[in-house]
Amino acid sequence: MNQASELRHKARVLSQPSEPQKYLASRLQGFGTTIFAQMSALAVETGAINLGQGFPDTDGPPEVLETAVAAIQTGHNQYPPGIGIAELRQAVSHHQQRFYNLSFNPDTQVLITAGATEAITAALLALCENGDEVVTFEPYYDSYAAAISMAGGRRRCVQLRPPDFSFSADELRQAITENTRLILLNSPHNPTGKVFSRQELQLVSELAVKHNLLVITDEVYEHIVFEGEHLPLATFPGMYERTVTISSGGKTFACTGWKIGWACGTQELVQAVQTAKQFLTYVNGAPFQPAIAQGLLLDDSYFKDLAATLRRGRDELCEGLQRAGLKPNIPQGTYFVTTDISHLADDGLEFCLDLPNRCGVVAVPIQVFCDDPNLGQNLVRFAFCKRPDVIAEAVQRLASLKEELWNQ
Repeated sequence: MNQASELRHKARVLSQPSEPQKYLASRLQGFGTTIFAQMSALAVETGAINLGQGFPDTDGPPEVLETAVAAIQTGHNQYPPGIGIAELRQAVSHHQQRFYNLSFNPDTQVLITAGATEAITAALLALCENGDEVVTFEPYYDSYAAAISMAGGRRRCVQLRPPDFSFSADELRQAITENTRLILLNSPHNPTGKVFSRQELQLVSELAVKHNLLVITDEVYEHIVFEGEHLPLATFPGMYERTVTISSGGKTFACTGWKIGWACGTQELVQAVQTAKQFLTYVNGAPFQPAIAQGLLLDDSYFKDLAATLRRGRDELCEGLQRAGLKPNIPQGTYFVTTDISHLADDGLEFCLDLPNRCGVVAVPIQVFCDDPNLGQNLVRFAFCKRPDVIAEAVQRLASLKEELWNQ
């Protein structure tokens, strides 16, 4: 079997439900290797430019890196406190007050976690009973589905529809039933790049209050907004006392491998999340915690420059995609742009698995982030959190195949 045939075979296998795994618990049946691991491995195998996985290819600010090195060299290598070091909890509390006028007691209302993924998983494990329904928006980040299942919950999805990824207010209302426990909201949103508007967040908050729901918000891209404004749901009337606000330093400070995140909320909510979290990792990243604390205290200019730099990457990639005959949906935030390939292929997964072999670029199919595969069938995601020369090379590779690939 040649490489192209192998890739098409992989596409067929990946697009079908996973075979039952002999020892895997029923709540995790159907969850195989993540698409990010699969596509990153394919990038290595083919020597392709990896615009699939959302990690920067440059390091973060020097003062943050130097703080981590100094912490390692001065003995900060053992277990930190279970809730995180005081310096970082204070920095998170200061950050929330500084940017959003949200007040959290660093000793009782801030919990440091192994990235946002652990914080979300721990929150779901802590707050959901078996059979509880969790309302979220699709496409969704892939860990959400697995975390809801691990918590014994059932997800109910409200669709974000291209090109602007708006949703129906009626569909959101209908998704909430007597079994709904909480809403899981991600803004700025991965994978679509959507930034939820004030009106949309107002609707979510009104429904949460009306139905006495808890809310978990994933805000890891909070400082990467190009259009609109990041508005934490906890700032809306009636939401502070029912919201677990989650973020991390990985995206903001270009250190995704450090896995330093946090959860903020009322003392009761944070205690519940900590109860679950302590039996997952207990603690993590001792020398990286003071480094992220240093980052959170950087001047406003750093955060503005971060968004401006990524905006340039977004614009360069989107313009290149358009020149290559693709149809990008211009994102309002995050690291990612989704692209409509319906005029080129019937299946985004097969398209993505074939693309590295055709032109040496890796993307990610959106359908793997959807309960309804038809929603993302013709969408693929490219990451632009890369150096300008890498984006330029990827654009050139895509453009070079315009006549061969796009016009078949």
